[in-house]
Amino acid sequence: MRREDLSADDCGIAQTLGVVGDWWSWLVVREIAGGTTRFDGVQRSLGISRRALTERLDSLVSDGVLERRPYSERPVRHDYVLTRRGEGLLPVLVAMQEYGDRYLLGDGTLTATAAPDSAEAARAHALLGRELPPIELPAYDGRSVALRPAVCWRVLYLFPGAFAPDAQGYPPGWGDLPGAAGCTLESTTYARRHGQFRAAGAEVVGVSTQRPDQQAAFAAHAGLPFDLLSDQDLHLAAALRLPTFRASGVDRFKRQSLLVDPGGVIRHIQMPVTDPAGSVEEMLEVVRSRRGRPPATGPAAGDRAVTPRIRPA
Repeated sequence: MRREDLSADDCGIAQTLGVVGDWWSWLVVREIAGGTTRFDGVQRSLGISRRALTERLDSLVSDGVLERRPYSERPVRHDYVLTRRGEGLLPVLVAMQEYGDRYLLGDGTLTATAAPDSAEAARAHALLGRELPPIELPAYDGRSVALRPAVCWRVLYLFPGAFAPDAQGYPPGWGDLPGAAGCTLESTTYARRHGQFRAAGAEVVGVSTQRPDQQAAFAAHAGLPFDLLSDQDLHLAAALRLPTFRASGVDRFKRQSLLVDPGGVIRHIQMPVTDPAGSVEEMLEVVRSRRGRPPATGPAAGDRAVTPRIRPA
């Protein structure tokens, strides 16, 4: 089958490949999903020629995956942002990354954690000094919450999933999956230490890919005094290329935690987390050690500064 014949094919896979059928296009979508929205930033990140990048961007705009938003009239300059159709590719990006992590960079074992010397851990720690994209996620009570802190430091602890006893239960074999157990312990430890985090100048936010109603049931059961946010559409997972695994048909975060300064820049990372309760104590000490310290300079504003907020559908 020739590429030009794909538009007439009744297979959804073939149709998708007709839009993003080469590896440069996928990598362009990956970069833009992560907040690098300007031509020079994408070109510098990928090392792609300017001509090739222009061709991919024009094609993705033509196919409705991206849209141009002007930020300069003289000379004319645009941010490239994902459309609703483009955001539909985010779970595909996450699935591709998870496949590569498990089968190409790993030994094929399904696990909810990662080895300290793994590619997943290295990728997570490479986020140090990176600015969070201005993403908003739904809270369990229906509010939309920005991931970037407003005035203080913020701990984002990402966990596979936690469930109230009478709500939808854990997937089959959850307790046998390395790294999966411990979400309730981690959350309740953060709850017990919440006042100390606040006194040290930081707020705590939990994030999982569970539905908001599942998070609401667990938060009520555990008496959590902080927000739980749902990344069920995988906006955050795709933007930061965070390590995930798939269990019972759901993509889930591997356990990891980020400390974000008031400017939205990641300043400390825990990955892998093998001791859920101990990681909370460690994070509290890190927050205390940074109290009163001015944030360091973040990444270059020219690549990411005006990325529009991604709101939940």
